[in-house]
Amino acid sequence: MFRVIDILFSAVGLTLGFPLLMVIFVVGLFDTGSPLFRQERVGRHKKPFTLVKFRTMTKETASVASHLANASSITRFGHFLRRTKLDELPQLWNVLKGDMSLVGPRPCLFSQVELVREREARGVLNCRPGITGLAQINDIDMSTPELLAETDQRMLCSLGIRDYFSYIIQTVSGKGAGDRVRQ
Repeated sequence: MFRVIDILFSAVGLTLGFPLLMVIFVVGLFDTGSPLFRQERVGRHKKPFTLVKFRTMTKETASVASHLANASSITRFGHFLRRTKLDELPQLWNVLKGDMSLVGPRPCLFSQVELVREREARGVLNCRPGITGLAQINDIDMSTPELLAETDQRMLCSLGIRDYFSYIIQTVSGKGAGDRVRQ
């Protein structure tokens, strides 16, 4: 049932949001010269997939987890995209393709060995990663791997249709700060 909702919402979001996506893309061209950010992430069953987002940091920024990146790498437009969570919109393509779900554990990097191990031990990697979830609306990020994996597991064990929509609504309405970046 969640997959059907994911397909429907991502298709509608990409279609209706196309003008906004194009505006952000063009502004991103002027901001960084490369508005899309692609990065290999850990997917369902530990299979790699390429996550797509709008770029919020300079092109020279090291490809690391957000909490390991330096805040000075975030561009002025990038701050706006992160604050409004508009940088996440291209992930609707990942949802439509089946790499991700709207709700699920945020996909991590393969280099985040401790988090991958914690998630694997709790069965979290048996599910599609998501754009948002319980951890995101509660400001739990990847800098605390054990807590994040526990929160992801708790969410997945009790995820119902009501929670699914609740996490989306809370995210869209601004709850949760997103991935933290070092100051």
